[in-house]
Amino acid sequence: MQRDTKYVPLSDQAKAVILGTILGDGSLKINVAYANAGFQVRHSETQKDYLLWKAETLREIAGEKSVSVQKADGYSKSRKWRFSSKRLPALTELYRLTHKNNKLRISRKWLNQMTSLSLAVWWCDDGSLIGGGSRKGVFCTDGFDKASVKLLARYLEVVWNVRTVVAPVGRKRGGTQAQYWRIWIRSQEELKKFLRIILPHIPVQSMLRKVILLYKDSQFQQRWISEIVHLSRFPRQVIMVEYERKKARWNCYR
Repeated sequence: MQRDTKYVPLSDQAKAVILGTILGDGSLKINVAYANAGFQVRHSETQKDYLLWKAETLREIAGEKSVSVQKADGYSKSRKWRFSSKRLPALTELYRLTHKNNKLRISRKWLNQMTSLSLAVWWCDDGSLIGGGSRKGVFCTDGFDKASVKLLARYLEVVWNVRTVVAPVGRKRGGTQAQYWRIWIRSQEELKKFLRIILPHIPVQSMLRKVILLYKDSQFQQRWISEIVHLSRFPRQVIMVEYERKKARWNCYR
């Protein structure tokens, strides 16, 4: 087993990104050959810029070859971009906060340390706009049991004043029906409330699609675009590029 390295606390930003990512596409693990935990996350080729943003944000835990590319395999038709950190005592501390009996475990102690940046990362990883005009939202919390998903929904309501609905969704795998629980934001006003919280933290242009709502009424549309301009770090011309791309995918908004 490798020796512990000196403890250096994580920056608030790195901690926020990690806590949000392990709700989504990332993981903290302690392998048997090491004393400390390491963090890793993978994103698809289309999310390369998002992965590179994470790598830059987490450079304090990065090694010389933390970013790598995994070739397409039998599970994925496109290559994956991967960030893998050093194994550090500060990550072991987060592992103990977020795991029990070597399994990821949702707890209020963990969630209470999340920030609005953590929410933005969680949404960029596993959140989606759905419905006509993308004016409803869902967190794909398929990896968590019902009790954990309800705890997450309760956290959103109590801490962030965002009301959601926990409801099941069924999928067929290998001929059998499996049930998963997801967090749904079915009210347009609740969705806007949530998006206003995370808009200042949307990290890259490609993720603007996850905050752009579509309206047939031009006045409603321009009001929402103006809010994105005001709250995000992106100029109007960049937002309009992503708006036009998204609109082109919906026949009724062309």
